[in-house]
Amino acid sequence: MEESVTNPTETALLQPGTLWAKTTQQTQYARECGALKSIETEYQLIQQNDISFVVRSLSSLARKEQARKKQTETEHKIGKEIDPFLPYEPELFVGDISPSHICLLNKFNVVDNHLLIVTRDFEEQTDLLNLEDFAALWCCLQEIDGLAFYNGGKTAGASQRHKHLQLIPLPFLPNVVHLPINNAIANVNFENVFGRIASFPFCHAIASLALSSSRSPKAAAKILLQHYHALLNLVGFKIDSTTVNQRQPGAYNCLITRNWMLIVPRSQESFQHIPINSLGFAGSLFVRDRTSLKLLKDLTPIRLLQNVAISDEDFAARENSNQID
Repeated sequence: MEESVTNPTETALLQPGTLWAKTTQQTQYARECGALKSIETEYQLIQQNDISFVVRSLSSLARKEQARKKQTETEHKIGKEIDPFLPYEPELFVGDISPSHICLLNKFNVVDNHLLIVTRDFEEQTDLLNLEDFAALWCCLQEIDGLAFYNGGKTAGASQRHKHLQLIPLPFLPNVVHLPINNAIANVNFENVFGRIASFPFCHAIASLALSSSRSPKAAAKILLQHYHALLNLVGFKIDSTTVNQRQPGAYNCLITRNWMLIVPRSQESFQHIPINSLGFAGSLFVRDRTSLKLLKDLTPIRLLQNVAISDEDFAARENSNQID
């Protein structure tokens, strides 16, 4: 007798209306027991074009760097990589989302209630997102109005190999900035759902999402996956939507809210020792010290992003090469 298989997109384990309460309660507990290692920051705003960039100075970044160094040393001793999600720290566990995903707190959080949406079984962070990933994400976005993002590989800012999306509740800064990139997106001329951000002088593509919060995870996941594949193709990554469990053809950042999805291909992880992940393209940047802050101001935030993205000229050259091939 064959064992019955449940479609993960049809079964949500998260009880509706409970995620926010679970998140805040677990955050308080994890902080009290010492499992949560929040990184203290100071911030200032840098206005460029229609984006009010939030630039945070990480005054206690050494804590995260020490933990990463210790992990690397341990990996060398035991001769294999350590997966912080297998097993995960029980103190960071928020809840089950679906048969394929769980929800954890980000151990080294800069923003309160920063969530990780993690696959139960190991999958590579360089695997493309799939239907189950988007179903789990929508379960969380239904509960929490936030910015979700995916760092596709080390070059895009991923620090762990185990596949995980991230979700930061909005607003970014209460009573100051809701989401830095909001005004820039409000000015996008969406043609047939897709468009470009005028302030971004590099390869990218954005899609408008017409998803109501009442849409089921299964239905929403199908729409999100279709837009995701379309955006990847628009930025030059040729994706076969019929193939399951594909590896990504190149590094990229993916940002998602209830209203839009943005894809930015990446060329390098950092510039002038300033690391960039998906949050940089949402208008949130991080520097280690005053020297890096001055460098960022002299360089300007958009030029910094331009240096870690892929130029439109390189994209056009790649497209021409593909056509010749």
